[in-house]
Amino acid sequence: MSASALFGNYARSALEFDHGEGVWLVTKDGRRFLDCGSGIAVNSVGHCHPHLVETLKAQAEKLWHVSNLHRVPEQERLGQRLVENSFADRAFFCNSGAEAMEAAIKTARRYHYDKGNPERFHIVTFEGAFHGRTLGTIAAGGQAKYLEGFGPKAPGFDQVPAGDTEALKAVIGPQTAALAIEPIQGEGGIREIPVEFLRQMRALCDAEGILLIFDEIQTGVGRTGKLFAHEWSGVSPDLMAVAKGIGGGFPMGACLATSAVADAMVPGTHGTTFGGNPLAMAVGNAILDVVLADGFLEEVNRKGLLFKQKLAGLADSHPRVFAEIRGNGLMLGVKCVAPAGDFVAAAREAGLLAVPAGDNVVRILPPLTITEAEIADAVERLETAASALEQTMQFEGAAE
Repeated sequence: MSASALFGNYARSALEFDHGEGVWLVTKDGRRFLDCGSGIAVNSVGHCHPHLVETLKAQAEKLWHVSNLHRVPEQERLGQRLVENSFADRAFFCNSGAEAMEAAIKTARRYHYDKGNPERFHIVTFEGAFHGRTLGTIAAGGQAKYLEGFGPKAPGFDQVPAGDTEALKAVIGPQTAALAIEPIQGEGGIREIPVEFLRQMRALCDAEGILLIFDEIQTGVGRTGKLFAHEWSGVSPDLMAVAKGIGGGFPMGACLATSAVADAMVPGTHGTTFGGNPLAMAVGNAILDVVLADGFLEEVNRKGLLFKQKLAGLADSHPRVFAEIRGNGLMLGVKCVAPAGDFVAAAREAGLLAVPAGDNVVRILPPLTITEAEIADAVERLETAASALEQTMQFEGAAE
């Protein structure tokens, strides 16, 4: 087999998928896999949802791209719907989560610049965070494994332990523009940030005249049983990055903000060529048609509780494999005793796709449309994987 023409920066499985429907993916040779990864929390309403397919087809026959030099009616409509269903007054559309976070960082800095405080450009983030892969967002995340080999870390980012109020207070100073946090750290291992800490962050921001940024790239658009995860805490940000589920598989992101903050971004301060194009906006509106339908989010919450209970039972039955169940809604995590990568591989052998994360956690991120019967099927496959992994561990232990 000849060498691939692609960059070698992904450790890909050998699976090649031909098509998908709902929670199922089918390989070229006909094998079916229950997708509990959703393309890393992206396929929020499953594969080839009929409403999304028809919406994209209809838009593709009319208009693909005009740029932001002109009005895009579907962009204005999607922005209005997000504003009506969130804390925000304004929306900026882009192509990815990293771009959404870059927009939030730039907006926070520009806000203070406009206030006459250009020295306020530092963003405080938290250990274990993941905010994207650009030079700015890897500096924001602060993790050495993502920073290594890319030159000096971009300035203006300070990290402290999540939940450590005293450490947070100690790092805030006249240089601080904003605090940025994921309500649940996804890549960091499905680690929920305590509600009280989020409330303390809001109070600190109000007292110090700085901004609060929530990264809801993975947690947003219904993933936790609310449209946005921060709603569970009752704490609202000034800026928020959204992506993944908002496009349902079509590349798009958004930065939401209050008008007081967004007003700093005047013509010429920021932009994107492809962001907010008619194709993406049509899909984004179709996603909201589904997610904001009566009872949909309540069902996500109910199914999330059911799935978590079943996973807890699985953990009780396999203490050599599982240590803890984490998460909220359909953003769940299984902290493993055995190496998480081994369990992901065993699950794949059992016909289920899951996603590894930090802290030796396996993420369970099914489409929000998963049914109770499919949850039961998923748990059976995870049970098969756990049993197979235990047998391997016993064999290896006997061999030693």
